[in-house]
Amino acid sequence: MSYMGELDSHNAVYRTLLESTKAIPWKIDWATKRFTYIGPQIEELLGWSPESWMSVEDWAMRMHPEDRDYVVNFCVAQSQAGVDHEADYRALTKDNGYVWIRDVVHVVRHGSGEPEALVGFMFDISERKKTEEKLLALQKELEALSFKDGLTNIANRRRFNACLEVEWDSARSNGQPLSILLFDIDFFKQYNDLYGHVRGDRCLIDIAQTLSLALDGPRDLVARYGGEEFVVLLPQADADVARKVAERCQRLIQKQAIVHAQSPHDGRITVSIGAGTVVPSEGMKPSDFIEAVDRQLYAAKKNGRNRIESTPG
Repeated sequence: MSYMGELDSHNAVYRTLLESTKAIPWKIDWATKRFTYIGPQIEELLGWSPESWMSVEDWAMRMHPEDRDYVVNFCVAQSQAGVDHEADYRALTKDNGYVWIRDVVHVVRHGSGEPEALVGFMFDISERKKTEEKLLALQKELEALSFKDGLTNIANRRRFNACLEVEWDSARSNGQPLSILLFDIDFFKQYNDLYGHVRGDRCLIDIAQTLSLALDGPRDLVARYGGEEFVVLLPQADADVARKVAERCQRLIQKQAIVHAQSPHDGRITVSIGAGTVVPSEGMKPSDFIEAVDRQLYAAKKNGRNRIESTPG
């Protein structure tokens, strides 16, 4: 066999190998920005015939509008610099659908270092993207659950601590007040002992929903603090506002009239409330403020329960 015959034979073998893979080979002449080759597999994947891929304009226009500018600008810049690269994007199908593509690009350069051609492979990564999207959605769901109390469906203590940190810094920077209310359900152990834990859980859920209804500030937050304790965070609320919110919470809980035969307060579920307000300054710690409010909650319980005690000032 002659040298040219061997070359043609080898080229035929290479082409057969390239065109039998799922990866779609292609080549673009850099000077003209025109396709000199694209594998026939492109038609099976996207519906466009190989002959319809004339120039990089066809490639760009068959790309999702949200991906186009970034991907085109990135690929052009990398190619101009002579840097091999890859890009993920949604390619338009002939029937107006989209397929996720990963384009892996190698820059062929002249001896001077200038780009001569681009050669590469397109890979269908749709299934991989679907898996990634499912994992991302699952991750977001898990993150949301990690900030939510599993029983009452309101924020948990972790979420409260995160919000308190943000609101504390904001109040300190802006010289604004910040208020906290701590709630403890009175005689809750006796309630559980008398009615059972199922009724006890239902009581916690009802109290959580009621406290949520009492809030009206866009950044107000109610969270389960632990056991039968709840906490309300009131950004930009002074002591008067905090007191009014606490009283509103009391009224709504009284209106619920959850029966508790062993409660000395009309045989109904009641709450003790500790309230506190502060304008944070340098050197002050949120934990110290919470401890001060917790002391007020303890005072409310010590002084007969079903009452509100507030930090001085």
